[in-house]
Amino acid sequence: MKRLYSILVENRSGVLAKVCGLFARRVFNIDSLAVGETDDPKVSCITILSSGDSTTLEQIEKQLNKKIDVIKIKTFSEEESVSRELMLVKVRYTKSNRREIMEVCEILDAKIVDMSKNMMMIQICDTPEKTDLLIRMLQDVAILEVARTGTLALQKCSLSG
Repeated sequence: MKRLYSILVENRSGVLAKVCGLFARRVFNIDSLAVGETDDPKVSCITILSSGDSTTLEQIEKQLNKKIDVIKIKTFSEEESVSRELMLVKVRYTKSNRREIMEVCEILDAKIVDMSKNMMMIQICDTPEKTDLLIRMLQDVAILEVARTGTLALQKCSLSG
């Protein structure tokens, strides 16, 4: 079972370390982590995707609520949210597979953002499932490097009232 935690925290040094330290001490798993300032520069949003049984996921929320720097926590399932992940993939290409790579990009709405004589960098901003699909579709190509953000998510408008 997976759960998303959208945690509003005070934007100051050490807060992220405290939140991650809680997960480490309690042996809670972090599947994905993303942090950024909100519209208020004094507040950051930490988005964590974690997995475990229902007791573990409930315990995570209780422990996060005890943290002094935590302002507010929203929890929701992946189905109750709109989530996105940014990924950059650098691949080596040849004349024989260049067109195929470009077609995969077109189908998955990925963009080629940099290119040289035998390498290209592809960008995709989509659901985690679609970013995983792009990797699988490029498995036969020489993937040189991959960089991904953590999952960003907001609860769907129809559920947030």
